[in-house]
Amino acid sequence: METLAYIPSPSRGVIHLGPIPLRGYAFCIIIGVFVAVWLGNKRWIARGGRAGTVADIAVWAVPFGLVGGRLYHVITDYELYFSEGRDWVDAFKVWQGGLGIWGAIALGAVGAWIGCRRRGIPLPAYADAIAPGIALAQACGRWGNWFNQELYGRETHLPWALHITSSEGGRVPGYYHPTFLYESLWCIGVAFLVIWADRRFTLGHGRAFALYVAAYCVGRGWIEYMRVDDAHHILGLRLNDWTAMIVFLLAVLYMVLSAKKRPGRETVVEPGAADGETDGDSAADGETEAVEAKEAPEAEASEDEPVAKGDEADETDEVKDEAGSGTKKS
Repeated sequence: METLAYIPSPSRGVIHLGPIPLRGYAFCIIIGVFVAVWLGNKRWIARGGRAGTVADIAVWAVPFGLVGGRLYHVITDYELYFSEGRDWVDAFKVWQGGLGIWGAIALGAVGAWIGCRRRGIPLPAYADAIAPGIALAQACGRWGNWFNQELYGRETHLPWALHITSSEGGRVPGYYHPTFLYESLWCIGVAFLVIWADRRFTLGHGRAFALYVAAYCVGRGWIEYMRVDDAHHILGLRLNDWTAMIVFLLAVLYMVLSAKKRPGRETVVEPGAADGETDGDSAADGETEAVEAKEAPEAEASEDEPVAKGDEADETDEVKDEAGSGTKKS
């Protein structure tokens, strides 16, 4: 059966600008990082932090996240790189796809912790600020799988079926569920959910980030169930399904315990952020007052001198008058 309407796949995922390859997968990752930093910066400032702090910490978090994501993929799909007939060098070819979100978040959190520690910032507060941005970054990044014609689901003839044309890596050309699109849309929904819940319930101490993790795991569970690419199975379920369930329970548990132990939201997310502006204003006021104080005596002196001379003249006249009248009386 031929599908009349479908989502076409790109004929290639790389364009060469002379000797420089421009890969769609890499562009999607880069765009996602910029979106996450942009939104995270706006939310961080709104919570009382300094502009630019999110980007400074991202310098630590992003490289750690990329390494963690790749490590998770290589470890869980080691046979793709270390089995007979495979080239282990391919494990370093990130541009060919293969970043596990679980490893990216885990090791990315380590990088963020280092950056936060250097700035004296609580990691949970930073995580809350960037949580929706991470979800949007994932939404952008999933389109990299479209460029690589990977991560699709079972065969279907729905109008939004994904048309796979490549036969490399064991692919079978045909029409499949676009699970990359499902996950991208789900991540956008998660981002809006976290933003709404954060405003509605004033989430703090890492609970907004935990909500993002829990909500993402719910979507990843049913989307992962639809995928048909090779994966390790445990008790009939794909490994990532088990990971999603475990991480979901941990995220919910954290939200419950955190709400009981530390209700409300942090009042200060970046020490000295507000004081820096106050100190600057105070210094400027101090300088103004010093200048005014210095000029004031001179002004008063110049204004008072004529008055003082006038008073002395009056007093002299009065003395003369009294002397003159006294002489006449005698």
